[in-house]
Amino acid sequence: MTNKRFATGFFPFRPRAAALALVLALPLMGAQAQGLRPAGSLQRVVPATSAGAAMQRSADFIVAVVNSEPITNNEVRTKLLRTEQQLAQQGTALPPRGELVTQLLERMISDKAQLQLARTSGLRVDESAVEAAVESIARQNQISVDELRRRLKADGIDYNQFRSELRDELLVTRLRQREVDSRVTVSEQDIDQFLRDQQGSTGPAADLSALALNLAEILVAVPENATPAQVAALQAKAQQVLERARGGADFTALAKEFSSAPSRSNGGQMGLRTADRYPPLFVEATQDLRTGGLAGPVRSAAGFHILKVVEKRQAGMPDAAITQTRARHILLRLTPQLSEAAAIEKLAGFKKRIVAGQADFAALAREISQDGSAKEGGDLGWANPGMFVPEFEKVMNGLAPNQVSDPLVSRFGVHLLQVLERRETQLSAREQRDIARNMLREKKQQEAYAIWVQDVRGRAYVELREAPQ
Repeated sequence: MTNKRFATGFFPFRPRAAALALVLALPLMGAQAQGLRPAGSLQRVVPATSAGAAMQRSADFIVAVVNSEPITNNEVRTKLLRTEQQLAQQGTALPPRGELVTQLLERMISDKAQLQLARTSGLRVDESAVEAAVESIARQNQISVDELRRRLKADGIDYNQFRSELRDELLVTRLRQREVDSRVTVSEQDIDQFLRDQQGSTGPAADLSALALNLAEILVAVPENATPAQVAALQAKAQQVLERARGGADFTALAKEFSSAPSRSNGGQMGLRTADRYPPLFVEATQDLRTGGLAGPVRSAAGFHILKVVEKRQAGMPDAAITQTRARHILLRLTPQLSEAAAIEKLAGFKKRIVAGQADFAALAREISQDGSAKEGGDLGWANPGMFVPEFEKVMNGLAPNQVSDPLVSRFGVHLLQVLERRETQLSAREQRDIARNMLREKKQQEAYAIWVQDVRGRAYVELREAPQ
């Protein structure tokens, strides 16, 4: 569900598919980037041997022909350097270069075949559409078009070439919309079946990697050498705590009072994760429970656990009840003048002042935060699970209400984050059906697109010549 307050593309939110397609055209951005982080200049390929070898490698040559249109070695090298830069910015481990080059060349062949088909299909992209796309990318990154041009130039990327690549991306996107997306339909019967499958897929036979859980626990620890009498007393204590929780006592308060688990400072919440990342004992104890359900005491080697299902969803489908979080933050963007280390140090100082009561979080956000929420004191409003990018949401989910995070680094800069409050809310039947419809449409479109890409690639004449160097 889209929060209309941030329709202009506020950065911690996941990008819409169309916007992401545009951002992917930005060579200096990561594959999932919604923010423009300053990057170093593109590195040159350093010759491995003699000056003669350097001269040989500097000479361009054709590595493949797609329907009589060539792909040159220099084009592959440029794409390779950009890809390596993107992966490095994302912190992704690089595969062996030979393997990466092979994958990259195949991707370039497929892309060229799609672009050729788009150009001969009668579709056109005019200058106003390209200009609107450029402005959209700049707006998503909260910079001006002039600043976008400056940063592209600093990375050695020609602006006209950037616009040309963006035009090609728009052209292929329009072809996909016409040939694939517009032909995908989701019926009411599809939605009914999907919802039935979700309701019946949380039992023992369910795929645990597709089941997402957020469990809260209260651990009544049992010493390693406890006597039977001590174990019995601790079990009785855990049972009493469970009865208080069932009687309506606040689980967060009970966790802070009685739990010995590291999650006690977060009200016992262990965070939303796939079920296969929880102890099987916990999954088995809660598999038949709905959101809000309680289980226990569950015995483990550590002691007796009381478990609460905070959130449960199958294959990305939210349960009827979800936990919403209201948080606020301060963002410092990274620039040539402000390094990541300097931003972290600056925000760490602000945290000390806030915790000590010497500064107000909202006032600091209005004064220094560099995003659209600054005028609201950094307030992000109520957010559903999955609304923020993972690195931001992971830290947010680990905070107790009113707790201030340490400076956290995301793809958009460095943040200081504070959770204000949490609440459970119910999704209406219509909202659940809308979510199911969107999930089914996206799944069907992805499947149809994969088949279409293979078909376009299969119908293209491809001649592989010299291996890229």
